[in-house]
Amino acid sequence: MGEHIIKMPDVGEGIAEAELVEWHIEVGQIVREDAVLAAVMTDKATVEIPSPVDGKVLWLGAEIGDVVSVGAPLIRLEVEGEGNVAAGAAAPAAAASRPAADQPADEDDGAPPAAPAQAAEPAPELKTVPKPQPAAKPPITSSGAGAGTVAMAPGAPRGEHEKPIASPAVRHRAREAGVDLRQVRGTGPAGRITHEDLDRFFAGKDQRPAAGGLVADTSVSEIKVVGLRRRIAEQMALSKSRIPHITYVEEVDVTALEELRGKLNAEKRTDRPKLTILPFLMRAMVKAIAEQPRLNARYDDQAGIIHQYGGVHIGVAAQTPTGLVVPVVKHTEARDIWACAAELSRLAEAARNGTATREELTGSTITITSLGALGGVVTTPVINHPEVAIIGVNKMMIRPVWDGSAFVPRKMMNLSSSFDHRVIDGWDAAVFVQRIRSLLETPATIFIEG
Repeated sequence: MGEHIIKMPDVGEGIAEAELVEWHIEVGQIVREDAVLAAVMTDKATVEIPSPVDGKVLWLGAEIGDVVSVGAPLIRLEVEGEGNVAAGAAAPAAAASRPAADQPADEDDGAPPAAPAQAAEPAPELKTVPKPQPAAKPPITSSGAGAGTVAMAPGAPRGEHEKPIASPAVRHRAREAGVDLRQVRGTGPAGRITHEDLDRFFAGKDQRPAAGGLVADTSVSEIKVVGLRRRIAEQMALSKSRIPHITYVEEVDVTALEELRGKLNAEKRTDRPKLTILPFLMRAMVKAIAEQPRLNARYDDQAGIIHQYGGVHIGVAAQTPTGLVVPVVKHTEARDIWACAAELSRLAEAARNGTATREELTGSTITITSLGALGGVVTTPVINHPEVAIIGVNKMMIRPVWDGSAFVPRKMMNLSSSFDHRVIDGWDAAVFVQRIRSLLETPATIFIEG
């Protein structure tokens, strides 16, 4: 029998490290060649790591959420034959004592840190061990109570107007936490409330209903931010910290657009996709960008350079079971309404299934964000750094609009758009949105080339 070390693979494009987001195996498990061992994430693309050999898992080199350098030992397998570990090499430590995720691989043989030479045991499942609680003290009888003190069994509920017994330190701690001590069971002499009683109350293990049957929930859950959620958090923090946003909101009458869209969908060929409002918006953006190419850009704030693009690569924010991703419709300027709709549908499905590639999730020059029916009246979208603009689609609603002689019902929708104020002035932002509005309100002009 031999041992085989699987290192963090090179996922391409000069990536030096990736975040471990999922284990598909555990210590002691038998795996087969080509079985998926783990999933790692770089930027917004998730890559699965397959096993190159059959074997038994001896050691896992990282935990979920760790950032692992390319070439660092990740998994150790027991295999038939010699394996790829030099004879006499020490076995790795158990999974419970994994090396730091950013620790570089050993330059000689890539082996993990040395450990005693006995067989590796499966790492025990880590569990949160509750703090030991003191045993409840026996009831205090009247003979044990001080003079003038009414005896009370530990933990007995207090009356609504009865003052709880507690030291100043306990009272201060409860006051800071916003806790009514009448709701805390005391286990001290004469029902005195101790710090241990507060600990139990905060842990949610010793709460009783307040007046009206309501119970204060003081529980706190700790959720590690990993994977796509951490990427989103980092990207949003980067955008808001570096980009001075200016948000411009405009109301658009989409009555004519909705009538046209309904007719096109009713008469569409079987080989064409169903049209939503987004393909129309994408084509309107292409036309508006042709008149204001500065909107189709990325700002390199490190070098102080604006990269202005000829091709319009529109990202469309999509909600998936794992979080928000932005698939990109490349070269929208070269696609008609139906081609935009088909590509958008394909990318959205890939994003929801988690099969979208890195290439399909990067390279956008301007982004659309839409919450559909939940779009609200106004939003303040965050720019997809390092882009300089984002177009937000709000909910469509029927509103009364004055036509000069009477109020008539019209289908109205707001566009809430944000711009990088370092690159785009407020006037230019307004002109851009007004041009999009004009195109959407007279949708036939979207189809006119030139």
